[in-house]
Amino acid sequence: MLGLYLLTITYSAPALSIKVQKEHEKWIIVEPYYKNWAENKHLMSGDVLLEVNGINIDNISDLRYESVIRSARNLTIMKQNGQISKIKINYLDIPQQFYYVLIVPFCYYFLTLFITLYLYYKQKNTVLLNFLILFILTVSLAYVSSGASSRLNNVGIIVNRCTMLLCLVFLIQFLRKYFDYLNIKWLFVNKIELLYLIPLFAIFFSINSIVYPSTHFQHSFIILGFFFLLLIIILTIIVVGYLKYKTPQLKILLSSIIIPFCPFLFLYALPEVFFQIQILSADIASLFLILIPYSFICTQLTERIFDMEHFITRLRHYFNFSFVFTIWLLMGLYWFTDLSISRMTEIFFFTFLSLIALFYIKEKIDYHKRKILFSRKGDYIHRLYTTVDSIGRVVKIEDLLEKFVQEISLHLEIKHVSVLTYDLQTHRIISTNTSKEFTQNQINEILLENLRLGDIKKTKHFYIAFIHQDINYKRILVVDHNKSIYLKDEELLWLELLLLYVNNFIENTKMVEGLLEQLKHMKEADKSQLPWLNKLLWLRFEQEKYQLAQELHDTVLQEQLHIAREMDVFIHAKRTTDIHVNLTKIHDHMIASLNDLRGYCENLKPPLLDTLGLNAALEKLIQKVHKRADFVLIYTIDRLYLEDERLNLMIYRLFQELLNNALKHSYANTVEMHLLETEEGFEIIYSDDGVGCKMDEIIVSDSMGIRGMQDRVQAFNGQFFINTNVGEGMTIRIMVNEGNPTHSYGNDRRPTHSRG
Repeated sequence: MLGLYLLTITYSAPALSIKVQKEHEKWIIVEPYYKNWAENKHLMSGDVLLEVNGINIDNISDLRYESVIRSARNLTIMKQNGQISKIKINYLDIPQQFYYVLIVPFCYYFLTLFITLYLYYKQKNTVLLNFLILFILTVSLAYVSSGASSRLNNVGIIVNRCTMLLCLVFLIQFLRKYFDYLNIKWLFVNKIELLYLIPLFAIFFSINSIVYPSTHFQHSFIILGFFFLLLIIILTIIVVGYLKYKTPQLKILLSSIIIPFCPFLFLYALPEVFFQIQILSADIASLFLILIPYSFICTQLTERIFDMEHFITRLRHYFNFSFVFTIWLLMGLYWFTDLSISRMTEIFFFTFLSLIALFYIKEKIDYHKRKILFSRKGDYIHRLYTTVDSIGRVVKIEDLLEKFVQEISLHLEIKHVSVLTYDLQTHRIISTNTSKEFTQNQINEILLENLRLGDIKKTKHFYIAFIHQDINYKRILVVDHNKSIYLKDEELLWLELLLLYVNNFIENTKMVEGLLEQLKHMKEADKSQLPWLNKLLWLRFEQEKYQLAQELHDTVLQEQLHIAREMDVFIHAKRTTDIHVNLTKIHDHMIASLNDLRGYCENLKPPLLDTLGLNAALEKLIQKVHKRADFVLIYTIDRLYLEDERLNLMIYRLFQELLNNALKHSYANTVEMHLLETEEGFEIIYSDDGVGCKMDEIIVSDSMGIRGMQDRVQAFNGQFFINTNVGEGMTIRIMVNEGNPTHSYGNDRRPTHSRG
């Protein structure tokens, strides 16, 4: 209701900000703020102002303290030639008024109400969220009350000055709870409640300026001073917190506050305080401030709804392109036109935001229309996908090569395509195409022997490419160009990639065929179901079940037995005075037991990994460790784009095992973990300043799960390095290239270690 009242006051009369000066008992117009509007209404400097809204100019008391006509619905003026003119003022006469005073405050205020109601009823009700809602609402009231305050409305002045400071106090209170949420030490005074006296002082100053109008501007400077003080406190808390703890959430929080405040601070507030000039008007500068609450929503709440980090990464590219082009456009407009700073600012925002929206819409359209943006013949990526998908469904090598030839002939639109088998012992050439014979003169034998993986050679009659080679045979693709067909660079690249896929298909098919043949012989020899394989699988399952049962017995079961004993004592107790206290203790034990059980379930199946992705799952894991750890945990997590989903689970398990080791064995003061993206995969770096241990003890006992971590890494042909010694902490480095084939388990699997 307060917001609606303030909007009504704002809509009551257009803001004009016409500077006047009293000369010879007459009020002379010095400078109109909206020059284009004044020119259209034939209002010029030197005209005499007679009435404002039908009130004689001498009866307007505000002019005694500030020689400015702030707002009016109509004016009566006397031109320099003595002609009396009445000017009626509408919002539509001043486009800036229409957008800044009518449209933007109205939309912003009701959008804020909708968002806060949604957060209050749909999100989990927490103290942190409640302070965020209060912060958003006070910023909204501060914004919509600026119009009423500029018209010297008493309620508008009080609300505007109070909420300007109250929103920052709420923000400090939010930061206090947010530091607790991140499990890091608060860096400011604990008695934040004392800061609520500052908005009360603002109310007192506002009432005083209403009673004594001559003090209005002095009190405005005092309020701005408090505003800057609170803002400096907030920025200091976040900057020092980030420098001390290196928490990425504080970095995002800092950006979400500094970026919107910079235009208001440097283009309006500081010039107004120190030089009494405005580079941007308060209406335009305050537009930036409305980004603050929404940036808070994006950075603090959306991590549960969508991948905010991926969205911000894309937005950064949109921002860079849009900003550079907009600056280039404004430089041209400044050079060729005579636009005001205010108009240039409007063009900047309109162009900048329009380009960001355009890039986003274009990306969506490109994705949905990707199959028709290019011709079928030219869409090599799509063709490669369909070809690999078609070939990958074949299970025999002969069928695979036949399908490969068909796909080559179809997509390159060439009839004569063959696969040659070159016998390395007899030097004979065997063709799969019975309708086409090849002679030794047509195909150079030396060229065949020198072909390597990825090679495509053009001869007088053919394109010749390497497919696969084993001990006895080399398979060659032959495309007959008949001296008239020339493959483009894109087609050659497509063919080269396809040959690499086919080579891998053949290798994998041979391995599977060999394994099946081996199992077949072993089964026939034993005449039963492979007992060694069944035994191996059974022992592995039993080992996992035993480990899980042991952990449940030592934790959850013991807790349940303790609760049962307490309940038994409570049931047979004769005293009933402490019923509530005892029930509360039992309830706390049950909650702790449930949390332990939930932890086991999450360890067996990370709940966020499949729904929100690797980054969200790791953040959740680290938050849990924060609550239990006595050490400072410093971490960075790059966003990875992995095609193999199994790698996400492997990374999660490695983080889980490393952090568990840090909790149980390290006795460290500081632990660092970094997940870094590399050109071909990723890298995990772990280090602590704990007690360390001897390398031989790790290899022999494997009490820290090093063997299990190394097995996971080597399963994807990664590298595992460990460096530790007694009293020197521990460093572990894991490197995995996604493109490498999985590792054979027959090799030595001792952990690699270094002293460097």
